[in-house]
Amino acid sequence: MGASSSSLLDESKISYIRGRTEAELKNFSPHYRRQSCVAFFCHLKDEVEQHRVGQAQLLKQKEPLQASEVLYKDSMLYFDDNRKWKERFVVVRADYSLELHDSQESYTKGTPARHKLLPTGGAVLTSEEKYTAVVDKAFPDINGSKEEPSVPVVAVPGPLPVYLRLPYRRDSFFCFQQEEKRARFVSILNDCIRHQNQDYLKSMAYEVQGFLKAIHFYRQEKGHYESWDMLTGHDCEVLANLVMEELLPSLQTELLPKLKGKKAERKRVWFATVEATYELVHEQLREGLESLKNECRDATKQQEALIRSDMDQIINSQTFLETKLQALASEPAMKYSSESVAPYLTSILEELMGPVSAGFQAVRLLLEDELTRVCKDFPQGGVTEELQTALQQAGRDRIEDCYQHVNVLKEQLQELRNRFKFSNSTRVVHCTQNQMQQLMENAVYTFELLLQAALKDKPDKQASVMEKAKLRVLKQFDYDSSTVRKKIFQDALVDITLPAIRRNLAPGCKTELQKFEQFIFADYTNFVQVENIYENILLNLLNNEVNKVVKEAASLKKNNLFADSTDLQCVSQSSLADSRTPPLSAPSSPPQVLAFKQAAQKISSPSGEAVSEDTHQTLETSVIPTVKITVSSPEAVEPTSPLNDAESQPDVPSPILEVTKTKPETIVCAEDSSSPQPETRSKVMEDDVTSVSSDQPPVPLADACETLTVEAEEESKDASTPQSEIKEERDHTVQPDPRLTANAEVLPVVCVEGTDVDASVSDEHGVENKMCEAAPSSDENSNSPAVDASALDSVPDGPGGGAVALTSELENHSGIESTDSPEETGDSVDAIRNLIMEVIEVEDIIRPCDENQP
Repeated sequence: MGASSSSLLDESKISYIRGRTEAELKNFSPHYRRQSCVAFFCHLKDEVEQHRVGQAQLLKQKEPLQASEVLYKDSMLYFDDNRKWKERFVVVRADYSLELHDSQESYTKGTPARHKLLPTGGAVLTSEEKYTAVVDKAFPDINGSKEEPSVPVVAVPGPLPVYLRLPYRRDSFFCFQQEEKRARFVSILNDCIRHQNQDYLKSMAYEVQGFLKAIHFYRQEKGHYESWDMLTGHDCEVLANLVMEELLPSLQTELLPKLKGKKAERKRVWFATVEATYELVHEQLREGLESLKNECRDATKQQEALIRSDMDQIINSQTFLETKLQALASEPAMKYSSESVAPYLTSILEELMGPVSAGFQAVRLLLEDELTRVCKDFPQGGVTEELQTALQQAGRDRIEDCYQHVNVLKEQLQELRNRFKFSNSTRVVHCTQNQMQQLMENAVYTFELLLQAALKDKPDKQASVMEKAKLRVLKQFDYDSSTVRKKIFQDALVDITLPAIRRNLAPGCKTELQKFEQFIFADYTNFVQVENIYENILLNLLNNEVNKVVKEAASLKKNNLFADSTDLQCVSQSSLADSRTPPLSAPSSPPQVLAFKQAAQKISSPSGEAVSEDTHQTLETSVIPTVKITVSSPEAVEPTSPLNDAESQPDVPSPILEVTKTKPETIVCAEDSSSPQPETRSKVMEDDVTSVSSDQPPVPLADACETLTVEAEEESKDASTPQSEIKEERDHTVQPDPRLTANAEVLPVVCVEGTDVDASVSDEHGVENKMCEAAPSSDENSNSPAVDASALDSVPDGPGGGAVALTSELENHSGIESTDSPEETGDSVDAIRNLIMEVIEVEDIIRPCDENQP
């Protein structure tokens, strides 16, 4: 073990292995051909429909490094092929492969590496006892355990060994003299294992997706429905693992009885035999799989013209077949899910949420600590090379401690083996740790970008700029952390429970699926597969149950998850520079910018005295920007629910866009504004209320899946109207147009500091309005220093601190159908992003958070 040695493979055994490998590849090929065509069709469909891939996040992501770039390099002792310890210079590339060079000098000269190591599927151990236990478990000892204790595989020359255990391959051994060096190497080695395991599988390339589907259906054909723990590495490695899984039982039966000698010698010979077998299988599959992939590439290219010309017909054929399969699969799937899956989803989620949330919280604390340290160490001097180097190294040596919070899932999820036969907890752990690492890197990179943009305009205020950049990055990290964790929970719940549904329905449904092939047009049989649509039906049914559980968990403050809300990508793209217009604002939207600039310029105190835009008020608590969009009815005296309004008032006047001031505790849905509030909530602070109205085209406010089209009110009164002519200023709560559409989550209720734009609200409609009072400002507040116009001063109070969850309005009215076209929906999304950014920036100018005070 760990050295080259003869195995038990003779010519007959080698021929047998080659024959079994060829047979497995031949049986797998039809699945791959079918799934490659389906995946290629889905790829073209997404291209035509312009589907966005992935979830929007606020933090910026750095471009991936070139595979040749170096992540780590150091000298250490290595147990080489000659069974001797030699000093080697180890280099880790950006593709997470390890190169072993004879020395640093040979590496510098460009001499090729002596050995290249891919640690796919590996496990890192740092004690001889643990390593010996793992090896003994992998050795199928037919003589039992009545022999003497196992002797060490290798004699370690130093106090700090590192054992790299690899499946089906030769293990590697390293040794260090210093704990710090070993800890750093162990950390980077674990990174290599995780990324080698998962990076290929995460690819959205249609060839990768087709291969994974083919593996999935091929294993189902053999009766394996559970999540596979050997689904790691690239396509050839995955297929080799599959062949080895089939080969090993027969090799054990034939070869283990022939092993002679002591246990240590038998182990050495057996693992050498397994290694030789794997090399034969891998080499043969590499050639055969490459030939199969080239064949499928040529086939898909020939079918591209047909797919593009008949796209609609193929989609209609899919839809028709799905309707037929729904009758077969929906009822038994829903019955089994409601009885044997849904009752356990909440408890499984609880098991997941504790360690995962603890891990992400540890990363946030590490990020805050590292950014604080950088701010102290580099108070002046701009974005220098030293600062960039410090940012690149931020948290690398300590993030391994954060990963330990998630490692406990390997033990906690073992209880799922009996009920759901789930044994792939390592995949959940590795995916989670990769996301933690990615968020940390994104946050540091975003911090660097914000500094570079802001210091161009304020080179003499680096300390202030860095502090405010840190606050913004932490707020964006909180939002992205919530988004990522919910995706982790959803994927894990599906991965754990979906195999049980498949297994239970297989006896009754699998045999019936072939009958449905008659509903597919002959020309489209390559792109429409019954098994794929059947799987999608089961997946969609389970996703509905999983989403309910995750959404319910997000509504609980203890879980520190933000409720689903508007895509806040615009906040990420907003820099800390002086530009007041968000990057996603359309050039044709000056009314929004003008209205909020007027709001920023005219601020009224409760006594009616004008407050200069160069002053700002200090709040005891930070506030959250709130935007309310409602429609006033000339007949309505009291607010009514949107549903009632939809029935009784077919025509309503144009809406009034209001910017009101509330504390975070007063966030409520618009339809509940007339009901008494719980005593636990703070009173709404009464103040001057700004009603911003415009005669411009409608200002849509909706997120990607909801559309709320509103017509603006008539041109507002002259802004110069004296306040004495305004009878009273009110918070207008008006109801949505019944013609408008809204889905479950329209817009986060965002609290914005009230600004007085001397634009009075017309009383001709006779609408009774609620009064909003404001807390009187003190002399100290009125004399506060001027607020810089830079967006550095506007750290958004969106999802931050992990304390305030974004809520949605009109959540109970998701049943209303949307009539807007996709183009209008896209415009609505852009407009809401623009408006949210303007509200956030005006709020920060008018009344910055305490933490942002100069």
